[in-house]
Amino acid sequence: MNNLTDLHLDALSEVFNIGAGRAAASLSEIVSEEVKLSVPSVEIRKSKDLSTQTLSLEQTQFGVVKQQFSGTFDAEASLLFTEESALEIMRDMMGSQISIEELAEFEQEAMCELGNIILNACLSAMADMLEIQLESSLPNYSIFSADEIVKNITELEDQNFILVLHIDLEIERRQVNGRLIFLFSSSSLVNLRKQLDLFLQKI
Repeated sequence: MNNLTDLHLDALSEVFNIGAGRAAASLSEIVSEEVKLSVPSVEIRKSKDLSTQTLSLEQTQFGVVKQQFSGTFDAEASLLFTEESALEIMRDMMGSQISIEELAEFEQEAMCELGNIILNACLSAMADMLEIQLESSLPNYSIFSADEIVKNITELEDQNFILVLHIDLEIERRQVNGRLIFLFSSSSLVNLRKQLDLFLQKI
């Protein structure tokens, strides 16, 4: 049984929806096209109960951008795209005329920038709306299989819960699916609930 009610999850969905709007505006400037991010759907699970099925990770390989957040509560945030989707997004960010070889050279930098935009937009929206302090580390980018992603999460001893956001990203006629995964310890989840309670009391 998790510590967040449906009301808490609805509030988080609204917070992340505002963050998604900020991220879309920033990405639109970079790719010079309209970018749409869907309203995030939010769910929370115990990390020990995870599987590729529960995370809806049907593909085999994913580009994963990770960042650590600390402050009122601590969390590890990961942004997941399939390798194919990551390549398409990078082409839009770097320009469609760029070659595959050149694209590979800038892959780390481009994906870290993408992750930085989306993750920080979501977390800054949370910090603003919940009136809390959050600081972030520099992002890092890796390629993992679906099984490796689940294994890495379930082996973390101090991260007991994960918050999963499903987001659809659309750049003009190109549509890709992404996942945002936030790992919380039990104490961090308690702190998050306290901040959500304060937020809900004000509205």
